[in-house]
Amino acid sequence: MYTFPKGLYADVRLETTRGGQITYQNGTLTENRDARQAGAMVRVFDGTRWYNSAVTDVERVQEELDSLAAMAAPNPHILDHPLVRALEVNRGRHLRWEEADVDAVTGEEKLALAAACLPVLEEVPTLQSSAVTYADGYTVKRFLSSLGADVTFDTRRASLRVDYTLLEGAEPDPFVFRRLGETPGEVAHLEEALRADLEEARDYARRAVPVAPGKYPCILSPLVAGVFAHESFGHKSEADFMIGDETMKREWAMGSVVGAPILNIYDDGSLPGNGYTPFDDEGTAARRTYLIREGKLAGRLHSAATAADLGEGLTGNARAMNFLYPPIVRMTATCIGPGEESREELFAGVEEGVYIADFWHGSGMSTFTIAPSRAWMIRGGKLAEPVRVSVVTGNVMETLHLIDGLSRETDLGAGGCGKMEQMPLPVSMGGPYVRVKELTVR
Repeated sequence: MYTFPKGLYADVRLETTRGGQITYQNGTLTENRDARQAGAMVRVFDGTRWYNSAVTDVERVQEELDSLAAMAAPNPHILDHPLVRALEVNRGRHLRWEEADVDAVTGEEKLALAAACLPVLEEVPTLQSSAVTYADGYTVKRFLSSLGADVTFDTRRASLRVDYTLLEGAEPDPFVFRRLGETPGEVAHLEEALRADLEEARDYARRAVPVAPGKYPCILSPLVAGVFAHESFGHKSEADFMIGDETMKREWAMGSVVGAPILNIYDDGSLPGNGYTPFDDEGTAARRTYLIREGKLAGRLHSAATAADLGEGLTGNARAMNFLYPPIVRMTATCIGPGEESREELFAGVEEGVYIADFWHGSGMSTFTIAPSRAWMIRGGKLAEPVRVSVVTGNVMETLHLIDGLSRETDLGAGGCGKMEQMPLPVSMGGPYVRVKELTVR
């Protein structure tokens, strides 16, 4: 298809994307956008540096390859370079949605899907404002390299999000209802679920009191547990943070005890959902990579460059937002593994604590923070009164050791991840209900 330059490594990532977004702001249609985009990221490596170019005219790919090659220094030993040797050479078509008509759901049907939420919102007399947003996207990528790789794959995503504000007391309370899937059908007909969410939110807003600041045993819902895994340990596992840092390499030696013996955390781009990435943007096949196994450091996430530098295997985590960017080390679906207790057994083990059911945002490296959107006290092993919590925080490594209970029940949520200038990259995160002996709650 392309003539790759001699004495250099080169690859081309072709992408076509179609998708749109619909927004009803306070019941009024303010956005109805449908977009289609095509382009390519072209890369050349001479053993010393990378040369990159993004093009929106795919007819110019060969021209860009030739132009980048002219800037590079031919290297007769390029195939012996550790980075090039690390790269996989995969071939074939891996299209999950090839037999499906991704355009079968019309624009009118998508409008109706979002508009179906409006009458439910109108039922609430204390509603102050609302925004209903439906979004979807379908992307096909083809990756080719001078080593002979030629792999084509696709991803598909759909979401429905309802942001709303209630005035049940003296101050307004914001809430969010969100559902993510791979097809429009997975986020359709959610009127009853939204109605139940509104009822819970109204009760929460009326009865919630400020939490008494202090240190409490906490139980994290599967979604919040996933956010904790993503923010507190997933980012620390992205190997580009370690390159050139000898101290960090020693501190993060494989086999080091980093958490409780019951704790397993893994990343897996082959799981269906928002983080599904059957191949990364260097053509590496997805696989399950354990970051922590039975409390011990078991792996980290790699691109070809970081894998070669650290002498470790590829993991399928070289990802880019789109063809405008070269790939960097990113998570896919990051999960805490299940435990052996039921949800009820986890709660029964807490005499007084806090249940974190949902969140606004989270962050963390050495210290993590989660800003809950809904939380309840636990008293005598049962859910009690709702409480307003500004932040839950703790030292990452201490908290990993303080995990003392995991449920058998698990769930996988979704979100967007930011790193450098590339955001929001679609990712999944989840796990079981997680009990932590002690966290700081304010």
